[in-house]
Amino acid sequence: MTAPHGRGLLHLAAALDQQAAFDAASYVGPAQLAERGGLDFVTLGDTFARPGPDALAVLSRVAPATRRIGLVPTVTTTHTEPFHVQAAVATLDWVSRGRAGWQLDVSTTEGEARLFGRRHAAPADALWREAGEIAEVAARLWDSWEDDAEIRDEATGRFVDRDKLHHVDFRGATFFVKGPSIVPRPPQGHPVRVVDATEGPARRVAARYADVALIRVVGPAQARAVRAELREAAAKFGRDPDTLRVLGSLVVDLGDGERAAEPGHGGGGPRQTAQGPLYRGGPVDLAELIAAWHASEAVDGFHLAPVEPHRDLERLVNGTVALLQHRGLFRTFYPGSTLREHLGLARPANQYAVTGGAS
Repeated sequence: MTAPHGRGLLHLAAALDQQAAFDAASYVGPAQLAERGGLDFVTLGDTFARPGPDALAVLSRVAPATRRIGLVPTVTTTHTEPFHVQAAVATLDWVSRGRAGWQLDVSTTEGEARLFGRRHAAPADALWREAGEIAEVAARLWDSWEDDAEIRDEATGRFVDRDKLHHVDFRGATFFVKGPSIVPRPPQGHPVRVVDATEGPARRVAARYADVALIRVVGPAQARAVRAELREAAAKFGRDPDTLRVLGSLVVDLGDGERAAEPGHGGGGPRQTAQGPLYRGGPVDLAELIAAWHASEAVDGFHLAPVEPHRDLERLVNGTVALLQHRGLFRTFYPGSTLREHLGLARPANQYAVTGGAS
């Protein structure tokens, strides 16, 4: 199925965030609903700045209750050991059988730093440089096991072929990692990396390392400019810009039903708010907005954060997504089983197996 205007099909994702929800089971139903809509992935936010469940642990609970949808927790790279971060994300990829991603984030406040007591807060640009280094070392550690390193030879008692395990010997500005990983190479090779590229310090990291960049903008012209900037920067880093998916992030309030609005701008939005660009209106106008932005090459799709999780997600899936499917703009089934396949991204080659890196 090919979308009109010569563009590929839309990519759609939704946030599962719920206030004061500490029971992991409360996230299962919404994730299953998003999966019934064929969404590429769901996200779950996390931060050291306020109480809440560990997003990666919650989505590890959601994984066995779902079959196809991608699972993307926020993972804060500041104050956390890079080796542990990559192992936890790799484990989610194994638990979900190739559906894991991780949204990189940083921690900038002194209050958060005091929770750990290891160092003081640092400027955002320095923390995002560190996050980029962690994205780099994570990829190397995932590659530190070649795909066929596990041999499980009962006759000889050998579990792994040590010639296919590699030391990464990575030295960053704030850490050193020797490797190899303690977790075999994930099913996707590299779980999908997501970065909110709205702010300047994060944008460079997104261009260099992200598979999916999220941007919070209020109009298609602004989105198109940011997308072009990201793609140009990706090319300068030696990447193929077509391997970067740029999704517009919108907070959506579908509680008011359909009402008169400017064409393609349901409820007169999006409008800038403290939480980000807000769309308030009905599912039909939201579908028009999504289709219009996508057709104008402003974005590759959308990441949508419901104001009222259960109500708005149901209206999104049963209304907006159904309309986009009817118009041939969004998939009606998952053609693959991994998040990379949903996004149309190839499984990365192992850098050590390909280049013959030293072990």
